[in-house]
Amino acid sequence: MRGFPMVEPAVKPYLGLLVGVIAVSFASIFIRLAEAPSLVIAAYRLTIASLILTPSALRRSREELKGMEGRDVLLALTAGLFLGLHFASWITSLEYTSVASSVVFVNTHPLFVGIASHFLLKERLSRQMWAGIALSVLGGTVIGLGDMALGPGELWGDLLAIVGAAMMAAYLLIGRRLRAKLSLLSYIVLVYWTAAAMLVALCLAAGQSFTGYSSQTYLMFVLLALVPQIIGHSSFNWALRYLSASFVAISVLGEPVCSTLLAHLILSEVPTIPKAVGGALILAGIYISSREEEAKGESRC
Repeated sequence: MRGFPMVEPAVKPYLGLLVGVIAVSFASIFIRLAEAPSLVIAAYRLTIASLILTPSALRRSREELKGMEGRDVLLALTAGLFLGLHFASWITSLEYTSVASSVVFVNTHPLFVGIASHFLLKERLSRQMWAGIALSVLGGTVIGLGDMALGPGELWGDLLAIVGAAMMAAYLLIGRRLRAKLSLLSYIVLVYWTAAAMLVALCLAAGQSFTGYSSQTYLMFVLLALVPQIIGHSSFNWALRYLSASFVAISVLGEPVCSTLLAHLILSEVPTIPKAVGGALILAGIYISSREEEAKGESRC
């Protein structure tokens, strides 16, 4: 008996993936155009996204959320804290370093996942993964040496973006376990609200105001939640229904390239030669590591 063929989507998967890449690439631009403290920007982004997703989650996933075990709730809260720290550190990095450097460094999270899997989960890394890590370290060194000439602020921004990548890796490692039990909507609503609550608490502790900003800044808050957070990441998850996870992961590497182009067109930022060379080395390293993850995924099937 033949199985039912997959229904052809109204939008081509590759087009949907392209929309996702372009959408997330606008995140750094919206952040730069928002005239507010980094923690406030991060808090608004996650809070608005959570408010948008909550009605759908309550309608479709209420029973699943009510039936969660205490251990899984704790894991979701922990994942949310790491997600909040990711946004806090990465968005702050854009105050100090260029869009090109910030977005390239924060996208090194697959390398941190590999390193953490090796040391914490005792998963053996292949030569291909080590080669990808080495290339990325070399690229980071090239960017760092170039940024030293621009002042300590640039290096501090680079470091914050790297911290953001490490926090994202922790979020993803916890998510691997939870996503095997929870639907995507239930999971992201829990972690988004946790991240939003933590960021709001940090803002209050730092004495930062949520009011008194320009209309343009409030518009950027809304666009950050709608475009990169909702449209961008939803496009990636939708594309995973029709395209391989490895292809989607590698396609996301278009974000640093697209963000750099947008920063040049909108913010008049021109990457220096060290940033361009170092960024290319880092992206090559991430690509090699992503291919390794694809091979591991296929071997598990």
